[in-house]
Amino acid sequence: MPLLDHLRELRSRLLRGVLAIVAATVLGFVFYEQLLAFLTEPYRGIEPQLADQGIDTNLVITGIGGAFQFQLKIALVAGIVMASPVWIWQLWAFVLPALHRHERRGALLLTGIGVPLFLAGVALAYVILPKAILLLIGFVPDGFESLVSGAEYYDFIIRMMLVFGIAAEIPLAVVLLNRLGVVSGKALVRARPWTVVGIFVFAAVATPSTDPLTMLFLAIPMTILYLVSETIARLTDRRRAAAVPEISDDEASPL
Repeated sequence: MPLLDHLRELRSRLLRGVLAIVAATVLGFVFYEQLLAFLTEPYRGIEPQLADQGIDTNLVITGIGGAFQFQLKIALVAGIVMASPVWIWQLWAFVLPALHRHERRGALLLTGIGVPLFLAGVALAYVILPKAILLLIGFVPDGFESLVSGAEYYDFIIRMMLVFGIAAEIPLAVVLLNRLGVVSGKALVRARPWTVVGIFVFAAVATPSTDPLTMLFLAIPMTILYLVSETIARLTDRRRAAAVPEISDDEASPL
């Protein structure tokens, strides 16, 4: 296909993806109350516990246009998520014709594994959000009231979900590198101590909160996933070595 035709096809597919996001964003506005209830549930769930500690805390929205901006941000992110099957497929439909059959199978397999892993990481972040919020707001001293802006709270939970979702892709990345022959199972075993240290450093830096509990909630699953991917890489190396026919000395000799 000529270059101009490629560009026209890319423009067409991008337009379809953008229109899908716009339509889903409008849907996000329609279901704004339900989305807001879902996002604030981790915060609302720990309010009684904070009250028992004598801490008065409230979610607030500041500024004249703060409420509209807050609603627009939630609707837009919800629209991107809800429309993801459409715009992801448009990207795949543009790229897939250039791939060979085995490359297509590999790409679709990676997508089929990567998406559940990412969603599992997001779900884990949502589960531990109440504990992280409770711990952080619990440092409010006596005589002070905790006012949490809606924008700050929203940015906090979105960052938590993204960090946990991306971290859940570690085994997929390690297995992919092993499949490509970049790293071997033995190399992963030798690098394990440094990798574990790096995981804990990453968890400490990447998590929006500064408490050690949230860091552990991220670092421990990442370490387990790395060990799983290391095991898969070692098994892959064994199967790969067994598939290579052994050459005897007589066969190897030219005489």
